Amino acid sequence: MFWYNVLIIIITTHFRYFQECLINIVKKRLLLPVLALLIIMGCAVPLRNDNLARLEPPSGTYLGVFLNWEKDSPEAFNRRLGIPAAVYGKFSPFPLRSDSRMLLDSIVEQVAKQRGILLLTLEPEDGLKSITPAVASDLATLLAAYNQSIPIFLRFGHEMNGSWYPWCQQPKDYVHAFRLLAEAIHSTAPLTAMVWAPNYGGGYPFPLGYSRALPGTADFQLLDTNKDGQLTMADDMYSPYYPGDDAVDWVGISLYHWGRQYPWGKNEVPEQGSFVAKMTGEYAGLGGDQRAVPNFYETYAQKHGKPMAIAGTSALYNIAVGGADERTIKQAWWRQVFNPQIAQDFPALKMILWFEWFKYEREINGVVDWTVTSNPELTQAFSDDLPRSQLIFGGSLPVLAPALKKKDGR
Repeated sequence: MFWYNVLIIIITTHFRYFQECLINIVKKRLLLPVLALLIIMGCAVPLRNDNLARLEPPSGTYLGVFLNWEKDSPEAFNRRLGIPAAVYGKFSPFPLRSDSRMLLDSIVEQVAKQRGILLLTLEPEDGLKSITPAVASDLATLLAAYNQSIPIFLRFGHEMNGSWYPWCQQPKDYVHAFRLLAEAIHSTAPLTAMVWAPNYGGGYPFPLGYSRALPGTADFQLLDTNKDGQLTMADDMYSPYYPGDDAVDWVGISLYHWGRQYPWGKNEVPEQGSFVAKMTGEYAGLGGDQRAVPNFYETYAQKHGKPMAIAGTSALYNIAVGGADERTIKQAWWRQVFNPQIAQDFPALKMILWFEWFKYEREINGVVDWTVTSNPELTQAFSDDLPRSQLIFGGSLPVLAPALKKKDGR
């Protein structure tokens, strides 16, 4: 599949040469024999479907995974699961430092060996104003080079509507930075797609975090969408951060099972139907009535016409306490997330990434086991439940034609 993408890039970047060759073929009446040969060889170059977004598969859902790259690898994960993921997630500070650039070079090589796609999450830890046109241009040039080996999803400043990262709740600066990156990437890196991915809005504005918009600030005024002088779930916690259809290729959302109700940290089985209810703004359960949260799928996948990703999901298992057992909790959640009916009811949901980490979470002041491949029994159960006919795995990716820049920049 890699060579298909390379062939397409060569043709699109040397179009005039191929055009002249085609004219000579026609003049010498060799068109039909050449076409016949291409068909026989199975080498016909796919035409780009302009109804599809960058890297959007015509059908099916990419299976993805976020790995702890210091302790894990795509090869090791795929060996444990017994089937290769299609997308591999990586978090990286941004602007890129020399050490993170070297690590990224290695990761691109590893993903290419698995014939997969990289989802690169850039974290602007030095603040959104550190994203300048020069920084954006340098990144786009780097990703264009990586695109010679693999396609890339670029998720910038994820969960920007939260309150736990330095880039959170700053809608004006966030949109500006996202658009800078999108403009550079859309014009330079044809096999890179821009992903906009807030956090699920239940609990908004997440008042216990350190990066909150304060009353009286310009950010607060922008986020107070109903103009009642306060930030609550009655405000739209998504739209102020949306960079625009011309800048966004994919939309996504972080949607995890942290427990049934706050405070988190207890090992509790997910409520039936809670995954879909939260994605569609219809959740009203033990965690409270959250129906003020907008229907993310309807608004951004349907009305904005974007392919959608679950850009991070798993179910909390606290290794330090009792309660429900790990398999019961996680299986109840993954059977909702990977329910075969999801593909029928939500056809624009084209990618799901599982968060495969042991991670310290300050919300519970302890380590959470988010993994599904940490023990063979759990791994087998997860593998058995995957709807394989509906998922796209590594090594079987659709041919992804590089995007050509349109007048609107996409």
